[in-house]
Amino acid sequence: MDHLLDPFSSFTCLFAQASPATQTAIAAAPWHDQRGWQVILVTVLCSLTAQLLKIITKLFKTGHLDLRLMAKTGGMPSSHSCCTVGMAVSVGLIEGFNSVSFAIALCLALIVMYDAAGVRRTVGLQAKVLNQIVVELFSEHPKLSSERIKEFLGHTPVEVFVGAALGAVIAWVFNSWAQSQFPLV
Repeated sequence: MDHLLDPFSSFTCLFAQASPATQTAIAAAPWHDQRGWQVILVTVLCSLTAQLLKIITKLFKTGHLDLRLMAKTGGMPSSHSCCTVGMAVSVGLIEGFNSVSFAIALCLALIVMYDAAGVRRTVGLQAKVLNQIVVELFSEHPKLSSERIKEFLGHTPVEVFVGAALGAVIAWVFNSWAQSQFPLV
């Protein structure tokens, strides 16, 4: 009856009866490696932390709690920068800072940060101008003047830098903790 409670009991029993060489081979198999999950967890933790900090920052600035910020872009800190830098640092700590995986993750992080502070910010500023033009030109047409383009898209360089620094710190702290708790990971 115990085998019904633990679906892996038969595998565990077989694993325990296997030779040490077989156990080592199974433990070294790619599907047994949990480091990929470590990178994913760091990335999710970075995203949640950055979005929560946006809510807290807005709360201190305005005194208003706006939970919708959890799903919005823009603001302090940049969650995109936080996620990609956290992912890159985590990959660097696990695979090595001279690995191809780290180089790819770092390039992705740099592209995302450039996009957040450059392209997306410019699009947000252009949206403001377009919204103002629509209001001025079509003020007598309420339907046309009420539809607005989303303005809050990008980040200032400071928001991007703070997001990147936060991501690096979260990755370092999480990976240090994971190594202390799970030394084989």
